[in-house]
Amino acid sequence: MDGRGDTNGTKDASTIEADDAVDQRLGETVRLLRQRAGLSIQDVANKTGLSTGMISQLERARAMPSIRTLRLLGIALDVPISYFFESSDPADGQQRYIVRKSNRRLLRLAASGVVKEALTPEGKGQLELYELTLNPGASSGTDFLQHTGEKAGYILAGSLRLWLDNQAHVLEAGDSFRFPSVVPHMFDNPTQQVARVIWVTTLRQTDSAAG
Repeated sequence: MDGRGDTNGTKDASTIEADDAVDQRLGETVRLLRQRAGLSIQDVANKTGLSTGMISQLERARAMPSIRTLRLLGIALDVPISYFFESSDPADGQQRYIVRKSNRRLLRLAASGVVKEALTPEGKGQLELYELTLNPGASSGTDFLQHTGEKAGYILAGSLRLWLDNQAHVLEAGDSFRFPSVVPHMFDNPTQQVARVIWVTTLRQTDSAAG
């Protein structure tokens, strides 16, 4: 679900402007991380399986990535997906071990209909904890993803359809899951109701070292 599609109908000018700002920040982050790693666009394409055109569009804020795309980029650039989140306000009582609700870092993926809120503090660690809000029709992308590590979650509200190795599992509020990340996986919200999910993912050794 990469691209500039709108899953929630017509947007007003302020929403479009906000989405454009998110796209711009994400593009700049991807470009800076790529340059820091000494990689060309072709190098990143080879590592991720994404096209050079898609990566170029992302860096120029011409396309909005899916969660799957960001995960692939994170692996290729050797950073956790939290590197792509909006920075929190350091003046808002930021602490080393605590994240206040008002100070969560956000990742808004308008084209995918997903908002991720980081529940773990910035810095090194072996796992990351998120709250996902999935609008109707939202998804992680159109292709399966697999990598090292482990994932787990708990459905707070609504429904989540979790695809594991080509088998769909519809989870309702109160249901939970855990699986090795090497299992091909993706997820979506097939309903007309907003879904909220607590999502946990363990990081690769190189992810942790990168921060």
